Amino acid sequence: MTISGDTATSQHAAPQPQTTSGEPATCAVRTEEDLLTTRHAVRAAALAVGFGIIDQTRVVTAASELARNAYIHGGGGTLTIEHLAQPRGRGLRLTIRDQGPGIPDLEQALTDGFTTGAGLGHGLGGARRLMDEFEVCTTPGAGTTVAITRWATS
Repeated sequence: MTISGDTATSQHAAPQPQTTSGEPATCAVRTEEDLLTTRHAVRAAALAVGFGIIDQTRVVTAASELARNAYIHGGGGTLTIEHLAQPRGRGLRLTIRDQGPGIPDLEQALTDGFTTGAGLGHGLGGARRLMDEFEVCTTPGAGTTVAITRWATS
């Protein structure tokens, strides 16, 4: 099952974003220490794009939630960081992949307050609200991939 959610401006037939500054960076998400490493890598990438402190915090928070989900529920995975450029500006795309059990009911998992663990149940839905673009693809037994994008406003 796949769910996508974009802002109104990103739903138009815009040119496909191009990555800038070389190849995407990939971080392993296999240990508690990796969660901290991914936060630092995402913050550095957000600074490089030119995000202000509020957008940096949004991006890092969303990435942290999704990386933690991959670690706890997906048995670990990877985070890929891509710098984007297109006519509307610069942006950052983060893709979190795991090979875990997948999400049996994605609509329910995106509902605030739903949790399968000890958390508050704001991870997926919260990440979706913090970013400009959000897409999740999950297959029970085959893992989950979440791609999120934030565009610089200036």
